[in-house]
Amino acid sequence: MDRTQGPRPHHPGAVREARAGAGTAAPAALAVVSMLSVQLGDALSVPLFDEVGTAGAAWLRLTFGALVVLVVARPRRLSLDRRQWCLVAALGVTSAGLSLAFLAALQRLPLGTTVALEFLGPLAVALWRAPRRAALAWPLVALGGVVLLTQPGGGALPRTGVLLALVAAACWAGYIVLTARVGSALPGFGGLALSMPVAALCAAPWGAPQVLGHVTPGLLLTGALLALLFPVLPSVLELVVLRRLPSGSFATLMSLEPALAVVVGAVVLGQLPTVLQLAGIALVVVAGAAVTGPTRTVVAPGDRVLVAPAALQPA
Repeated sequence: MDRTQGPRPHHPGAVREARAGAGTAAPAALAVVSMLSVQLGDALSVPLFDEVGTAGAAWLRLTFGALVVLVVARPRRLSLDRRQWCLVAALGVTSAGLSLAFLAALQRLPLGTTVALEFLGPLAVALWRAPRRAALAWPLVALGGVVLLTQPGGGALPRTGVLLALVAAACWAGYIVLTARVGSALPGFGGLALSMPVAALCAAPWGAPQVLGHVTPGLLLTGALLALLFPVLPSVLELVVLRRLPSGSFATLMSLEPALAVVVGAVVLGQLPTVLQLAGIALVVVAGAAVTGPTRTVVAPGDRVLVAPAALQPA
């Protein structure tokens, strides 16, 4: 059966268009796999909160993640300059802050709500690169979604959980930008492998005391499996994606994450959102998807054809 569902290209413009679509399909698919892995890792971490706390769960995942990445990537001696070391350290600190803040928020809020609030970080990255007209309109849509989610004054959600989710949003924005810069500044996965131990060390003062008194073989196995779901697999996939797409485009693609979080939260944790919460999440997703507008084909240096959101391209 012919799956092309359309005429074959007969001129150079059509050939370039087809190559552009093929060039972006793979990173888009990897981004979806990354998002699902993150949400499953977060949902399956919830049962650990009663045993080792949120900081302990975060530290376990980061520590095993660092060990796995160091073993797999096996970074050899790297001659890094000062700027490269600063980027690696900044990525590690940001990763630790993201894990600690997000899991602390997740203890207080449903998964879908937490991710929707956290998504304001990637949305800010996309808005920063969007035209002025888009930057004026879509934050209002996202703000409407946040109001529906948090229902300020109504006591629907704990304020501490909302604040922690917003801290995670800021860390996620920094993580996107720094991951792209580390991927550009360092060859292979060396920068990522070096940033993981930094993240584990930064989280250790809060997480290690909660874990060390409860170490069992089962806990260690659970921590290792969770580390594969997050941060190992998503970090590697996102590094690959960010090397093929602009960080703003990646941030916009991640607009699906709140919706995926709702599905995973409902299936794995039995967290069914209210109608208002679904409406709020939908507004945040729509704002993220619409920030960059339609896509267009552009020619990158080296005659590499890419499809990127038009709003992220220079005028």
